[in-house]
Amino acid sequence: MTAPGPLPGSGPEAGEARLIDHLVELRARLLRAIAGLLLVLLGLLPFANRLYGWLATPLLEKLPPGGQLIAVEVASPFFAPLKLAFFVAAIATMPWLLYQAWAFVAPGLYRHEKRLAAPLLAAAVTLFYAGCAFAFWLVLPMVFRFLVMVAPEGVAMMTDINAYLDFVLVVMLAFGLCFQLPVALVIAAALGWVTPAQLRHARGYAIVGVFIIAAVITPPDVVSQLMLAIPMCLLYEVGIVAAGWVRPRSGA
Repeated sequence: MTAPGPLPGSGPEAGEARLIDHLVELRARLLRAIAGLLLVLLGLLPFANRLYGWLATPLLEKLPPGGQLIAVEVASPFFAPLKLAFFVAAIATMPWLLYQAWAFVAPGLYRHEKRLAAPLLAAAVTLFYAGCAFAFWLVLPMVFRFLVMVAPEGVAMMTDINAYLDFVLVVMLAFGLCFQLPVALVIAAALGWVTPAQLRHARGYAIVGVFIIAAVITPPDVVSQLMLAIPMCLLYEVGIVAAGWVRPRSGA
């Protein structure tokens, strides 16, 4: 009796063909993502200086009359607005970039994984935007008011435009990432790492951890620390509720 031959499409050649198909698809998705990012960046370049002027508003409004930003390095007036335009383009095209990543991995997901991943991606993008907006419009003005108030007498606060840009971007990114807390809790619950009951039981430890994180990543004033810690505590509660939707039985 002869041994059965290999099934059609199951040999090494088929596996290599599938790998090549995945690589071609990955290349296409990357090119589309980069093309979208570059198109938005090119559209923003003519407005780069205006964007920087808008970004500098929270500090300029708190400086004494005549206060202004300075450019220490020769090329800073060119590179700082260019870097800001790239950052804004990356933030603006984030849904497009995530869609390309989703379109690449979605065919390999199960149906229940697709049902969970799509709202999680939408929530992650929305919360990131909310965190950045919260930092820019509420936190940064209070931070700069505090810094101007504590400046020693006789010291003029004249910040370099590159240093200011880096500071603002770090604060906005920190808030945007910290606002991902509910998404992280839902993912952990979906993977079976935690249950809603465990999250409720660890609430006290979580609050302490939140205040430690807020003290580390925010400027050294109590107001900005509270403005990060309080929303994170509220988002932790939202995460518990959302984790209960993912694991309704284990959260009992």
